Amino acid sequence: MPLLRRVRAVAVTSVLLATGCFAATAGASAEPEVPPTAPGCVQPGPTLRYLVVFERGTSEPLANARVAGACGTTTGYYPQIAVAVAVSADPGFTRRMGVERTYSAQQDGLSRRTGTPARKTKDDELGGTRRTAGAVDRTAEQWDMDLIRAAEAHAVSTGSRDVVVGVLDSGIDPAHPDLVGALDPELSAGCTTGVADPAQAAWSPTTSAHGTHVAGTIAAADDGLGTTGVAPGVRIASVKVVDDAGFIYPEYAVCGFMWAAERGMTITNNSYFIDPWVFTCQNKVGQSVVYEAVRRAVEYATARGVLTVAAAGNGAADLTKPGLDALSPTNAAPEDVKPQPVDNTCLVLPAQLRNVVAVSSIGSEKVKAGYSSYGLGAVDVTAPGGDRKQVPDDAQNGCVLSTVPSGYDYSCGTSMAAPHVAGVAALLASTHPEAGAPELSRMLNAQAETLPCPADYDLNGTGAQDAFCTGYSEYNGFYGHGVVDALAAVRE
Repeated sequence: MPLLRRVRAVAVTSVLLATGCFAATAGASAEPEVPPTAPGCVQPGPTLRYLVVFERGTSEPLANARVAGACGTTTGYYPQIAVAVAVSADPGFTRRMGVERTYSAQQDGLSRRTGTPARKTKDDELGGTRRTAGAVDRTAEQWDMDLIRAAEAHAVSTGSRDVVVGVLDSGIDPAHPDLVGALDPELSAGCTTGVADPAQAAWSPTTSAHGTHVAGTIAAADDGLGTTGVAPGVRIASVKVVDDAGFIYPEYAVCGFMWAAERGMTITNNSYFIDPWVFTCQNKVGQSVVYEAVRRAVEYATARGVLTVAAAGNGAADLTKPGLDALSPTNAAPEDVKPQPVDNTCLVLPAQLRNVVAVSSIGSEKVKAGYSSYGLGAVDVTAPGGDRKQVPDDAQNGCVLSTVPSGYDYSCGTSMAAPHVAGVAALLASTHPEAGAPELSRMLNAQAETLPCPADYDLNGTGAQDAFCTGYSEYNGFYGHGVVDALAAVRE
């Protein structure tokens, strides 16, 4: 999910055929139908989309045949990781394919009581406070850039055009004056069918400003107008993985990671967790399919040189001891959401996957924001994401100012922290063009300014600690290796 306020709804419709790098399987159409030759197939509807994980090395023809034999149609296949996206109107599709390899997030969004798509409102983000358009210099309001010494870094380097940051999010405004110079339309795509579509309409924002805000933090132009990003000299790509209801289903994320890998991007920013599970459990039916598919996609992207940066989340949870998940499935009707115990085999995806840089959030006083999740070994670095209780002098509020469609706005969250890290990583990649993803990750850790655990973390003045920071000055559960430093990155 993107870490923001939104109304969630499941759109259960026939999947649309998308074109691009990962073309849909031959024979698929805009309104796929179950092959009439498949024996015993029924079509009572609705048509649902499924993620299917095959044995590695499974050929595309064999995967297509297996899906067809189970009364489904393949709409996209990623042979590099043996993961398919399929649709079926037959309620027996999962059983025929096998529950150990098949999962539909859309199906979890159908009310058990009524059988209809559920609608749910959830406050996942502290939210923005105001929007102002106009060609004026807003950089004086960017306390976050001062905190990581971005302006000082720009005197040395603003980043290289050879570096591309894929913004896996809700789309980027292609007309925003702060972003037009950085945005590369040829590398952009929409992934909200699970198959990449490079048409501008597929990757532009529709219902959310979130992706445009994230993009501005990374690469808004340093031109004396509006805001300025951490790495204004690099390129960005809009990879839309948030649908119009606000969900990031696993097939969207898989598509996004694979698109970034095949298009040779340097870094991806992921300011979300993957719906419909706040914590995806490796050993639970359905969730294990999500975990394996996303894990394979991230692993493939890493092997292709893509560094994955992800927000730790706004649940104020110790990710190493989650305890209870009372919000999942995130797309379900309220009567279908039952609190479930979760252990350390249940992870926030993609932040807690191996080879992913997980980012917590601090406010202007360099103290962990109250909403930010944390955990020793779960957080790699931290960055300014804003905190309404930490308001800089002469500031409107403690949130982060960045671009939104047709203007600028403030927002708080680990969603805002992550793109600061992606921007610093882009500066590192510009300075060290030979570095691969593992090397960039190590350099991010090394250049960070260490932050010790706070002596007192009583945010409400009640006398009780609101969270417990474990570890030591150089590495702890609140801040990982510390807060990223743009100036240190260009001096490496």
